[in-house]
Amino acid sequence: MKFLVVGLGSMGKRRIRNLTHLGETDLIGFDMRQDRREEVEKTFGMRTFADLDEAMADGPGALVISTPPGLHMPYALAAVTAGKHFFAEADTVTEGMAEVQRIANEKGLVAAPSMTMRFHPAVKMIKELLVKGAIGKVLTFTHHCGQYLPDWHPWEDYRTFYVSKKESGACREIVPFELVWLNWLIGDVAQVQGMRDKLTDLEADIDDVYHLNLRYTNGVLGHLLVDVVARSPLRSIRILGSEGTLEWTASEKMVRVYDTASKSWTEYAEPVAQVVDGYSELSVEGMYIEEMNTYAKACQGEGEYAFTLPEDEAILEVLYAAERSAESGEREVLAASGQGTGVER
Repeated sequence: MKFLVVGLGSMGKRRIRNLTHLGETDLIGFDMRQDRREEVEKTFGMRTFADLDEAMADGPGALVISTPPGLHMPYALAAVTAGKHFFAEADTVTEGMAEVQRIANEKGLVAAPSMTMRFHPAVKMIKELLVKGAIGKVLTFTHHCGQYLPDWHPWEDYRTFYVSKKESGACREIVPFELVWLNWLIGDVAQVQGMRDKLTDLEADIDDVYHLNLRYTNGVLGHLLVDVVARSPLRSIRILGSEGTLEWTASEKMVRVYDTASKSWTEYAEPVAQVVDGYSELSVEGMYIEEMNTYAKACQGEGEYAFTLPEDEAILEVLYAAERSAESGEREVLAASGQGTGVER
């Protein structure tokens, strides 16, 4: 199958690396920027196009949409209208999702929103431990994800790409990115109370800190902190259960479980994972490769891509509710449908 990568910036090049690693050789690219097209042609030896219609006419069977958040659905609509599968990176905009999903359903196409962190080896390990009751009933958790914004892409000025823009700001993107896997572990959010603000002098029209207090339909309470002010990158979660505690800090490459019966800790080491030069230690390359492998197989009828646009839309509604709550000071109640599978409480 031929894959068309739409958007040849940082994530587009990463997806090309992923597909190449998987043995996919029939790849073409589209980007309106000549410098990006030339870089990809030189680095990967693949053909690129400055015109989307010309790229689509070259006969791809599937698209990988790696444009900035907020620009995915127009390309997704073009894909499904033309009878082509698509994958799209993490988004911040729900407009157009329902129509794209309707057409994809009618034509039997794969419509695959990103769920990258569900493929992280530690996250998969945590899911297994929770399902088998390693800490008993899940009661509450706190999670923190942060990295200083200028360190996101050290090779380019943070003020020049989407993370510094209000609609697609860095924190605004990462909140749903984290909720995709948190809700997979915990369940559906029923209520949210949010706070957000700009606390630094970063030259960007964004809130650089988000706090979310979450109540799940199964009664679990959670707290999510996302920021772009942490000078040392951090992704860390602590889950309290009726019979123990689970902790994971990404930089330590270890999941730790405390058992109340034995009053002892058990450590579960992560498999050794690759991190590409220029990215933080939080960005494990293997999870992106596995995500692309799952998508490619689904396109070829060899499996299912287990995350849908309606589920992605439900996650984004949690973000929007948190933002409304931050303005009103009131707790927001959600329909809480299809955000994640979660565990029994």
